Amino acid sequence: MVIYIGADHRGFELKENLKSFLKAKGYQVVDLGAESYDKDDDYPDFASAVARKVSLDYENARGILICASGVGMDVVANKFRNVRSALVLSPDQAFDSRNDDNANVLALAAEYLKPEEAEKIVTVWIETPFAGDEERFRRRLDKISRLELKVTHPVDDEE
Repeated sequence: MVIYIGADHRGFELKENLKSFLKAKGYQVVDLGAESYDKDDDYPDFASAVARKVSLDYENARGILICASGVGMDVVANKFRNVRSALVLSPDQAFDSRNDDNANVLALAAEYLKPEEAEKIVTVWIETPFAGDEERFRRRLDKISRLELKVTHPVDDEE
C-alpha cells in the first residue's frame, strides 16, 4: 500500500512528523507537498494532488491530508471520484471511518491534535480493514458511487 501525504503550511510540521513515523513503521510514503514551510501556500493544491493519486488507485492507495482544521482538505478530497475522505479527531472515529465507510483518505486537523494523538489515529486508520462482508456497508458505498456518476453525468430521472 502506498500512502500519499500532503499538507499546507498549517499542517506542515505535523506532516513531517507523521511522514517519519510512517516510514519508521515500514510504510511506503510519498510526500506530495508542501516541500517546505510557505505561509502563503494554499491547501487545495496539496489536497487535490493527494486525492488525484488516490482516485487513480482507490482500492489500494491511501492518502493523509493535514491543514489547520482538516475541513478544507476534506472538502477538496471529496470532490474526486472514488475518494472517501474522513475528517477524524479520535482513534474510535478512525476505526469507524475505515470499518464502516472504507475511507481511503484521512483528513487531520493540525490545530486540534498533538503529534502523539495523530500517530494513534493514523495507526488505527491504517490497520483497520473495511468490513465489506457486511451488506449494509457495501450497499451504502454503492449508493455513493451511483451519486458520483449522477453528479458527473446528471440524468433527468431520479431513482
